[in-house]
Amino acid sequence: QFLGPNFTESYCWPPVARGCDVVAISYQGNDPFLYIPPVLTFLQSGSCYKALPNRNGPLALILCPGWKKAQLVFELLKTYERCSRQLHPMLIILGQNKEEARSVKIRGCEVIVTTPYSLLRLFEHHSLLFCRLCHLVLDEIEVLFSDATKQVFTILDCYKKAIITEEWEYSPHQIIAVGTRWNKHIAQLIKEFMNDPYIVITAMEEASIYGNVQQVVRPCTNSERTDVLLKILDFTHDNLQKVLVFTNSVNEAEMVHKALKSNSIFSLKIHKESKFNFKYILEQWTKKYSSGIHVVLVLTDDCMQSLGITDATCVIHFGFPSPRIFGQRLHSMSDNFCKVIKDSSVDQEYTKARSVILLTENSACHALGILRYLQRAEAEIPPELHDFTSKMLEDEEDKKFSRPLCAYLKTFGICKNRTVCPDRHQINLQIDVPQNIPDKIIQTPGCVTILPLHIVNATNYFGRIVDKQKDQYTTLAEEINEYFKKPSNKISVKNVEKLAFYGLCEKTLFHRVQVIEISPKEDENLFFNVKIQYIDEGRTSQVQSYQLLHLPARFQCLPPQAVEFVVCRVKPVDNEMEWNPKVTHYIHHKIKGKLHEAKIVHTLGNTAWVDPMVGIELLSDLKMSVNEYNVRSEILSTGLGTDNPDHITQLQKL
Repeated sequence: QFLGPNFTESYCWPPVARGCDVVAISYQGNDPFLYIPPVLTFLQSGSCYKALPNRNGPLALILCPGWKKAQLVFELLKTYERCSRQLHPMLIILGQNKEEARSVKIRGCEVIVTTPYSLLRLFEHHSLLFCRLCHLVLDEIEVLFSDATKQVFTILDCYKKAIITEEWEYSPHQIIAVGTRWNKHIAQLIKEFMNDPYIVITAMEEASIYGNVQQVVRPCTNSERTDVLLKILDFTHDNLQKVLVFTNSVNEAEMVHKALKSNSIFSLKIHKESKFNFKYILEQWTKKYSSGIHVVLVLTDDCMQSLGITDATCVIHFGFPSPRIFGQRLHSMSDNFCKVIKDSSVDQEYTKARSVILLTENSACHALGILRYLQRAEAEIPPELHDFTSKMLEDEEDKKFSRPLCAYLKTFGICKNRTVCPDRHQINLQIDVPQNIPDKIIQTPGCVTILPLHIVNATNYFGRIVDKQKDQYTTLAEEINEYFKKPSNKISVKNVEKLAFYGLCEKTLFHRVQVIEISPKEDENLFFNVKIQYIDEGRTSQVQSYQLLHLPARFQCLPPQAVEFVVCRVKPVDNEMEWNPKVTHYIHHKIKGKLHEAKIVHTLGNTAWVDPMVGIELLSDLKMSVNEYNVRSEILSTGLGTDNPDHITQLQKL
């Protein structure tokens, strides 16, 4: 069902399939399909690899920024290698356990998918890993360079040393780097490790960073914009200057054109309501002008495509752009982008392409995206833009005030992507007042007995706090199950209400549940799906409406018992923000449904942070219990977890 390569793939596939070095920056740059089909195509030609040493080692190595992306790439490889010769791909994700790295066998494997950290751990015990390596793929290059710069350059050095021997003279050697954004380290990658690469950039704002366009920000009030524009255009220059002034509306274009005219500046104008046609404007724009002349065209964004201008020397953003429109405007100067990577150690002179942004009090909407872009372009940023975006970020956070507290903040103490994260990163005293946690525990935090019942990941669980003297829930559960044993008490609910409490039979046990979402009812069907939460366990599920049973009021008196528990001071290795499923599976098997002793060190809302959390074994004969394991230590022992000393401190700062 594949319809054919998209725009960027059409440019990338031919050079990749020919074995050339390629850098591709695109809005779809995180899609592995940019390189998988052409790399698989090249790997079919076995004759290319005859000169390689007859040893074990991969022909292709795909470096991904994390285990999740590596897993996706590996699944795609397994799917598409069905149409090719057997390559025996391997997914290798290694923690800090040296024995695990030592035991990896790569016999017969021709493609390895891994992460920079995992690869270097493997390389410690497999020194011939690069001896047959022909294709090195860097997936999401900007993330690799921002999260693992040192590790990526170490791998590139190893690859470079491996291919300088004589036996490589007749063998392919190729580096492919794909991503969504330009990164300053890509220049070094091209200069030091690639051989005359194809550089494909279909995201124009990224092309302008590569093209070394000078970015200038001029802060001013909205009413001062015209005066600032006139000052910018009041320049003397020996070369021909072709200037585009972009406005956000027809009225704005008319106003700017009139102001230029009244100040004796020759200018053209075009917008959807203007009487001049595109042919006339292009004739005027492309005329042969002598040096020192300024050609100024005032226009709206909707005229860009029809004009197709690419030889402007300056773009002035009179109307503040969105990041995507910004890239399209910059494309108007693409003929003047620098085409050669300059040495970053030498002071660079900018090309004749220049972009000027007028920053006003009305620029709030897209200021953050433009600020991030300017930072990557290493432009000089006025303090006004920083102040502007700080205020904007505060306003954005205030809009999230009724949202749940961010899961990453709870689990690790930090959230790397606050601006795109939909959840809250500040304390809301109304929501964060402790729930489902007994008052005596909040007042005197100490050791409690907990029973994890629903494992979300390696450090997050839902379960109950068990009262050692007399556990109210145990008594209630017995009464509920006794009640529903009588068939006459199993009364199906006719009118299901959102947030109401009901009974639900699961195998032989009955649970208290709350309806949290009701699917739209289809006309023909009497029954419909409802999303429910097991209020004493914390897990959610989809069930049919007819499965819900009437729950007598006396069984609703005891508040919901489910509490979220977070194990403190441990996080995934290698700057990952999500737990590897191997750790979660191991912890799930070890702790689910078993009693643990835990010390509550912090509470917010329905969440209790515990440190330590210890598995206990009850010795009924001796009427005592013994500590069997420490959950945090068990996570660390997998090699896929590491110390997170600032976890609670970060939460307390909030």
